[in-house]
Amino acid sequence: MHAPERLHGLRAVSTPAALDGARITGEALVLRIASDELIAFGASGIAVDDPYAIVEAETTFQMWELTPAEFAEHVVRHVEWALPAARPVLAQGLVAGVAVKLWLDHDRVLLIASSGLVHEVADRLGVPA
Repeated sequence: MHAPERLHGLRAVSTPAALDGARITGEALVLRIASDELIAFGASGIAVDDPYAIVEAETTFQMWELTPAEFAEHVVRHVEWALPAARPVLAQGLVAGVAVKLWLDHDRVLLIASSGLVHEVADRLGVPA
């Protein structure tokens, strides 16, 4: 298992309808973290039809890319809520008492944490920092 890598992308805050129609450039992993907010890791641009939209650089997260076996070994036992069965899907919540985001895909899991919490996540889950 590798140490986490810093994620770079764009964060957009706008109305839900405007974000539904957002045009994202670049090869990006788009996570809709709230009805009025998304993060597009790897995006080079976000165009939103909303003059009041906020689009800013996002560099405050780091992620571990885990195999399903690594996820089962290090993370699953620390999740006290029901993981969604559908894939791919974003899940957010406390894991070992720390707020994280999980991108659950068919062949990998991205464990995403705020950079300020990386050492805490690593200590609690037994993963590299």
